[in-house]
Amino acid sequence: MKTTIEIQNLKCSGCEATIINKLSGLNNIDEVLVNHENGSVTFKHNTPEELEIVKKTLSKLGYPQVGEQNKFPTKAKSYVSCAIGRMNK
Repeated sequence: MKTTIEIQNLKCSGCEATIINKLSGLNNIDEVLVNHENGSVTFKHNTPEELEIVKKTLSKLGYPQVGEQNKFPTKAKSYVSCAIGRMNK
């Protein structure tokens, strides 16, 4: 299945790099595409459980799905993830 999720706190190519690296490392998650201009992540997966793992992973990185809580600690995590992505590009 191919799924697109709209996420919060996606700011730049550093964020994109972090998300691509983390999601590509998950089992059965393929073809990860991230677009910071429209705040979306698209990927292929096989099961609803894998979709939930992706959502949880994004949230842990500081990029919760649109509609989820986005408090200061989550926003702070996204800045750290962004910085790591910029260094690893």
